[in-house]
Amino acid sequence: MKNTVCPEHYEALGRARTFIERHYNQPITLERTSREAGFSPFHFIRLFRAVYKLTPHQYLIQCRIDNAKTLLRSDELSVTEICQAVGFESLASFSTLFRRVVGVSPSAYRKRARQRFVPLCFRTKLGIGAASGD
Repeated sequence: MKNTVCPEHYEALGRARTFIERHYNQPITLERTSREAGFSPFHFIRLFRAVYKLTPHQYLIQCRIDNAKTLLRSDELSVTEICQAVGFESLASFSTLFRRVVGVSPSAYRKRARQRFVPLCFRTKLGIGAASGD
C-alpha cells in the first residue's frame, strides 16, 4: 500500500514542522511531534519524509545545526554554551554531528566565519599570505 499525501496531510505536517522550529532547543520526542500532526509516530515519519525528504529527527538536527551556525557567527557564547542553547545534551554529540553536517568542527567554523575576507590584490599589496581570508 502506497502512502499518499493529501492536502490535509500537508497542513498537519506543517504544524509539526513549525513545532520543531519553535522548540528545537528543547527535548522533543517523536510522540509529541507526531501528536502535533495528529498521526501515529510511524505514519508521521513516513509522511514527513515523503514531504520534506528528511525524517523528523533529521529535520530537528538540521534546525539545531543551522541555529548553532548563526550563534557561532554572531555571539560571544562558548561552543559549550551554544551546544546547550540549541538543545544538545552532550558537547561530544554536538561536535560530532556538527562536523558530519558542516564538514568542520564548531570551533573551526567559528574561526572561518569570523575571518574577514581580504581580496587577493590587497593581500598581495599588504604581504599577507594567499591563504589568509579565503
